[in-house]
Amino acid sequence: MKFTRRTLVLVAAGLALSACAGSKQAVDERGRPLEPLSIVTSSGEHQFLVEIADDDASRARGLMFRPPLADDRGMLFQFPTAREQSFWMRNTPSSLDIIYVAPDGKIVSIAKHATPYSETPIPSYGAANGVVELRAGRADEIGAKPGDVVKHNFFKP
Repeated sequence: MKFTRRTLVLVAAGLALSACAGSKQAVDERGRPLEPLSIVTSSGEHQFLVEIADDDASRARGLMFRPPLADDRGMLFQFPTAREQSFWMRNTPSSLDIIYVAPDGKIVSIAKHATPYSETPIPSYGAANGVVELRAGRADEIGAKPGDVVKHNFFKP
């Protein structure tokens, strides 16, 4: 069987498209790829894919108006400096665990099962420049506690 150069190019392009379609990368609401994050606890290292909230608009919106998170998903809020943080659950329909993280990646505190739609401030009780939100109950399921480590390229151990 004889193939022309054009036929080979078309076949190669088709294979490339098939490979891309089969390895579709998960993206956030803005079309940005989700990033890997892990939490190391006494029960092991637990992997998540997180959306990044790194500007005022994305931090203000957070997970408002969103369906519940899957077990392996979350959102990482990034702040330029470490300080006392405070979050609320305005317009957030599902309960979350809110994990406050210091610049070195150590967990400062965890607010478990935050009440949906509540406007009550939930403080970090210490300086944090990162906040991880997970589905309510995940922190207990993985055994997370203050002092455990969150691994992501944002944190510098």
